[in-house]
Amino acid sequence: MTGRPAVHQVLATLGYGDAIGHEVLGIQRVLRRAGFTSDIFVETVDPRLESLTRDYRELIDVSDKDNLLLHHFSIGSKASRTAYAVPDRMALIYHNITPPEYFAHSHRKLAQQCFRGRRELHAYANRCDLALGDSEFNRQDLEALGFPRTAVLPVVPDLTHLDAPADWFTARQFDDDWTNIVFVGRVIGNKKIEDLIQFFHEYHTRHNARSRLLIVGVFSLFERYFSALTHLVDTLGLTHVHFVGHVTDAELIAYYETADLFLCASEHEGFCVPLVEAFYKQIPVLAYAATAVPSTMDGAGVLFDNKDPRYVASLMNAILSDADLQEIIVEQQLLAVDRLQAKDFDGTLLRFVDQILSSPRQGAPRVAFDFWQQFDAYEALEEIRALRPSAFKALPEAPA
Repeated sequence: MTGRPAVHQVLATLGYGDAIGHEVLGIQRVLRRAGFTSDIFVETVDPRLESLTRDYRELIDVSDKDNLLLHHFSIGSKASRTAYAVPDRMALIYHNITPPEYFAHSHRKLAQQCFRGRRELHAYANRCDLALGDSEFNRQDLEALGFPRTAVLPVVPDLTHLDAPADWFTARQFDDDWTNIVFVGRVIGNKKIEDLIQFFHEYHTRHNARSRLLIVGVFSLFERYFSALTHLVDTLGLTHVHFVGHVTDAELIAYYETADLFLCASEHEGFCVPLVEAFYKQIPVLAYAATAVPSTMDGAGVLFDNKDPRYVASLMNAILSDADLQEIIVEQQLLAVDRLQAKDFDGTLLRFVDQILSSPRQGAPRVAFDFWQQFDAYEALEEIRALRPSAFKALPEAPA
């Protein structure tokens, strides 16, 4: 290879509007501004972002032992295993893996992926030149897993997408004299949406009948869990719980701007960007003190460690009924946002890149002798599956 090494990124999936997606695109902007050739290689991608990415299998064509690969690891994948096998230097950027038990009863495939991802992660301890957690919580997790060289690449969310005008139709629906309690995030097991519903039920029945719960986030991928949640809502006789699904930025802004309280019951977070978004939009935050949440909140907002619904409802009421307390909470949250945004993400990233490229590289990755033959065979099968799916009908049935 001649000239400056390239610094590419690889990850299992690039989603539209999620925290990892924003970070990946932000990293690419920093690298390109610094003069690096930098592409994003993915296994799956939201159609709205497809033009910004390349298929992970194309990574082989640009791979070089002098290049640096920033490997975003959040779940096991074919993209991950391919990244392991190429000769490029590697920095792992770890977004944490949710413990599989949160999905065991509602999404077996996801539970298996999380289990395999956690197991697969161990293989990278001596493969990468540096392992970066996107929070101190995640860095400590890497260290506990046996990674010898760890550091923090802080999440500094780009919040400018929240400065645009709100969607007027959404705002008109919920901008009234009712109290709006909001949660933003995927409707998935570790977020403990069932606890949010129980907390809201207690608050709604004991303290404020003119209140509603707005759950903003995709639920279409987790049908069994969503079905259990809607059954719980029906059982409790609640008529003011709204699952609004995936939203545009303008709609998200409307939900934030009509919110009176951001309530979070999640039990596993690697960072939790919506907490910071709520800080920025000046919404008092009440959150369960689990995993990375206290670190992300950085002394601001209100944390609780007791999930008794009566206790949480009393905290909700104490905040929502005291305008002076709300003002103090919001003021401290804005200071936390200032501290976060003062972190030099660009400079930190480029220092890590320069550090890796100027240091002796790790040894070549250990891969099975027939890895690339297996890769070629897989490619051929995928081509047949895409172009001639009827050919698979001739295969014998799998044993029971």
